[in-house]
Amino acid sequence: MSVQADNHHDSAAIAVRTERRWAIISVIIIVAMTLLAALAGLHRTTMPQARVETTDPSRLHLAGEFVESNLGTEVAADGAVTVRAIGQQYSFTPACILVPVDTPVTLRATSADVVHGILVQGTNINTMLVPGYISEQYMRFSATGEHLMPCQEFCSFGHEGMWGKVKVIDKAAFAARAKAGGRLSCVGE
Repeated sequence: MSVQADNHHDSAAIAVRTERRWAIISVIIIVAMTLLAALAGLHRTTMPQARVETTDPSRLHLAGEFVESNLGTEVAADGAVTVRAIGQQYSFTPACILVPVDTPVTLRATSADVVHGILVQGTNINTMLVPGYISEQYMRFSATGEHLMPCQEFCSFGHEGMWGKVKVIDKAAFAARAKAGGRLSCVGE
């Protein structure tokens, strides 16, 4: 009986040591993860963004890159496609963005009043529009079609009605429309 009691005592001691080791390992992992999160957050707050572009939201419609005549899709002489848009309560301007399929597109957008968000459904395109700052997002669509573009950042009453769309057309049709010059959009289509 004393042998059995010693075995039971030894088993209990082994279990206690094992449990203590796992508890220590768990605490070490939690402390390490907390330190990593804190250091990453500290690094992120102390390092400036690589490139920040600003604009005056009170003068968007009067002068500069986001005047009404510059909004929409533009094809540069080198073939680069750039879309300029503004989010404002409770609409996007232009409300319909026209882009070619299988082509790199740069979206440059800002907000005229409060924080808005652009989310192109069915894609990984998701960016915030902050007054005074220009957001730049790179896009490429592999198929033609239409994508809804709701504001995904609550911007006040009426937010639920803030929708736009992105219409992706084939390259030939886009080139034919771009030949006429000016900014392209699919508003009214």
